[in-house]
This record gives sequence, C-alpha cells and structure tokens, in this order.
Amino acid sequence: MPDQQQPLVTRSAVELRRMIGSKEISPVELLEACIARIEAVNPYINAVTATCYERARMEAKRAEEAVLRGEPLGLLHGLPLGVKDLEATEGLLTTYGSPLYRGNVPKEDNVLVARLRAAGAVVVGKTNIPEMGAGANSRNVVWGATGNPFNPNLNAGGSSGGSAAALATDMLPVCTGSDTGGSLRIPAAKCGVVGFRPSPGVVPSARKLLGWTPISVVGPMGRDVADTCLQLAATAGMAAGDPLSYPLDPMAFLVPPAVDLGSLRVGWTEDFGACAVDDDIRRTFRAKIDAMRHLFRSCEEVRLDLGDVHRCFDVLRAESFVAGMQEAYQRDPSSLGPNTRANYEMGARMSLLDSAWAQAEQTRILNRFQQTYRDYDIILSPTTPVSPFPWTSLYADTINGEKQENYYRWLAPTYVVTLTTHPAISLPCGLDHAGMPFGLQVVGSFREDLRTLGIAQAMEQAFAAIDTLRRPLPDLQRLARAEPSLTSIVTDPPILDGSAAAMGNASAV
Repeated sequence: MPDQQQPLVTRSAVELRRMIGSKEISPVELLEACIARIEAVNPYINAVTATCYERARMEAKRAEEAVLRGEPLGLLHGLPLGVKDLEATEGLLTTYGSPLYRGNVPKEDNVLVARLRAAGAVVVGKTNIPEMGAGANSRNVVWGATGNPFNPNLNAGGSSGGSAAALATDMLPVCTGSDTGGSLRIPAAKCGVVGFRPSPGVVPSARKLLGWTPISVVGPMGRDVADTCLQLAATAGMAAGDPLSYPLDPMAFLVPPAVDLGSLRVGWTEDFGACAVDDDIRRTFRAKIDAMRHLFRSCEEVRLDLGDVHRCFDVLRAESFVAGMQEAYQRDPSSLGPNTRANYEMGARMSLLDSAWAQAEQTRILNRFQQTYRDYDIILSPTTPVSPFPWTSLYADTINGEKQENYYRWLAPTYVVTLTTHPAISLPCGLDHAGMPFGLQVVGSFREDLRTLGIAQAMEQAFAAIDTLRRPLPDLQRLARAEPSLTSIVTDPPILDGSAAAMGNASAV
C-alpha cells in the first residue's frame, strides 16, 4: 500500500494529550493526521464506519483556541475519538450494525459519549461491530466486515472489533468498547491492543434495558494500559441511568498504584476447567507462562470448578436479548440476523424457573471463584481459545474437533469471567503459533479494579523487555485487500460520511 507514515499518530494518547496541553501540537494538526491515516488504512480493514470529519474539524479548531486562551483542559482535550456503533452519538449515524437502523441519527449522546465529549474528545466516527453486538466477529450487512490488522482475511474479534482494529493501526488514539461475553477483551487480544472489562458500575451504561444485570458493562480500550486508564478516568463515576453505578473517584484511575510483580502469587489456567481451547493455543499459553514465571513470587496452575457456567451464561445472555429485541422480533423476525435471532429465540423458550436458577447459579459461581483468591492475587488465562479465523466464518464452530453448541460458546474463556463480575484485562502478549497477536487475560480480585490495572501495567512494562511477550505491531506497509472484499456482505452501500450535515436525509442510507 502507499507509504502513509504518520509518526504523530503512532504516539500514545497520554503523550498526545501532553503535547496538546504544552502547545507542541495542535488538535487540528492531530485530527488531520488521523484523518489521513484513516483514509490510507481503513480501505484495507474497514474498522471505521460513519464519519463526521467536518464537524470534527470545527471541534478541533475550538479545542485549539481553548489551548491558546489558556483555558482549563479536560483529560481528553483535542484527542480524536472513535465510538463503537452500539453507542448513541448525537448527529452521527448510529446503526447498531442492523438494517433496522440504517437511518438512525440520534438527537443526543448517551452517557458514555457525553462524558467523553465533556473531557474534550473530538468525535471523528463510529467503529464497526457485529449486528447488535452479538458475537465476536465484527461483520454486518450495513457496513461489512472488519479485517484483522495483521491479516485482513482474518477476523478482528468483536463486538468491539472496529475499535480494536482502529487502535492497532493508529487510526485513532481513543476508542470505546463494551463487554458482555468478552467484547472488550477478545478484539483486543486478536488485534494486539488492551481491553479492560471493569467491575459492573464503574463506568455507567445507561443503554442496557436490564439495568440491574451485572453481565454487560462499558469500558475502555487503548494501545497500552496508560491510554486505557486515561479513558477510564474520563468516563468512570456514578450516573442515575445505571442503578449499579456508585460514587467513586474517577481520577484515581489515571495513575494506577505501582505493583511489585515479585510479590504476586499468580495462578494460571488454560481453560477454567470448563472451556474448549485449541491445543496450539494451550501450547502457546504454556510457553508464555514459562517466559514470565520468573517475574512473580509464585506462578502455578490452578484447578477450578465453577459449576454449570455455560447454562448460566446462556440464560442470562438470552434474558438481555429478549429485553432488547422483543419489539423487532415480533414485528419481523427476518429483520434480525442469525446470531441476534438465535439469542432471542433461545430466551423466548425459557421460563421464570430458568431465570431464577441462573441468578442463583451466578451467585454460587461468584462464591466458588472467591475461594481461589485466598491463595492467589491474580489468575492468568488465554483471552481466546483459537487464533483469528477467516471473517467469512461467523464464529468458531469447532475447537479441537469438538462441535461448539452455539455461535458464542467459543467465547467461554471470557464469559466465565464475566459471570464472576471480577475486573479483567486483556494484555498483548507476543504472537501465537500462527504469527497472530496473542492476548493474555489477567483476572483481578473482586472489585479490585485499580490494583488489577496496576498489575497489568507492571506486566506490560516487564513484557516490553522480553521478545516473545512484548506487544506486536502490524506491518501496515504489507497490508493487502481482503479476499473476498470486506464489504461484500453489504446489502446496500452505506454512505461514506454519516454526520447529520453530510446525510441531509438520513433515509438515504
């Protein structure tokens, strides 16, 4: 592909924010560099969908003027932002990856986007997802598929796949994510970036209809832990729209506590005693553990019995889909894609007895999991059980010859952690057996988000000195277009710029 080196865009979000505040660079200069990178790279991976460049240029200019006037600046002042297409964004096409919302231009931001704007971020565009966020392969019939930055013929994970791919290719320094069964952690692992699933209530999620469920959260992504913490500090804190949120000090996340890795008792598991994991991933993971065990006080395998985690997740996930999809399904079942429809129909067949059992089983799972933390400070596992596979396959239907029960069963190494409600982060950890990014899942103690981030940052710093563990970077000079085209599944071509100004009539989409 053409040489489009943009040294500015390769700097971390933390460094870029410092440079803006010290007047070393202008928000306008940074935005134009990001737009140039998007125009050069996005045709190869299809991570960024609807854009609002002209509005972003006006906002970047105002951000520049605020710096020159010496005004107080927010944590993200002047930083270009990509918003996952599940988040309502004022004046910008928000499709949820569904044909039902081809013309949906929200009139206001949701809580997450409003907080990011208030912190000074400049919204540049939306990032791609699976339809309604269902599954871990970011493809839909509105925008097409997102290809992996290391090989666009392979998938980038999901449902925050567009955000992860945009970060990995330095198109944007800040991107949002969310996570039910692993939607922050899985794409981070597959693209070689960081994805943090915070404890429920740390970052308010006002868009979930079942406000009291702890399985769905929103959270930050970044190219490193510090960038992830920067976004978390800008978005954490109580909001009345999320009944699980609570008062906390968001600024505490900006610089997590320093941790001595040599003091940590580390447990590791290949499969949590319940998950199908590819044999090559198991071997890769054991090699990674061997390369890092000297960093810790102790590092040993743990055995876990988490009960009926699969059925429990099936019921709780299906409840959420029934709540969110009932109106659309009853109007026209064919309007929903196969993943979304399958989840709805699974939930519609369940009873109050199923729901009561699942709620009680999740509590039992949490209690069982706590026993492990009497002896260990963190638990390590592979983030995903397979290397990235072609995006043309909706999901990994077979692992080690074992047929997977449904389209999300292969997400088990992350969704079993979801059920525990513990904070968890996926760290880049070198390459796997196939030469693709390998993600290490670090699961912290109950409600110990700050300490988990501190541990992750210390591990990241240690990994940087170890060839087989440091973060891999995609070679953008060798990118080739995917075969078939990443947009080959689009039924009607979407518009290039999805801002209200560019659209004129939203029904044109």
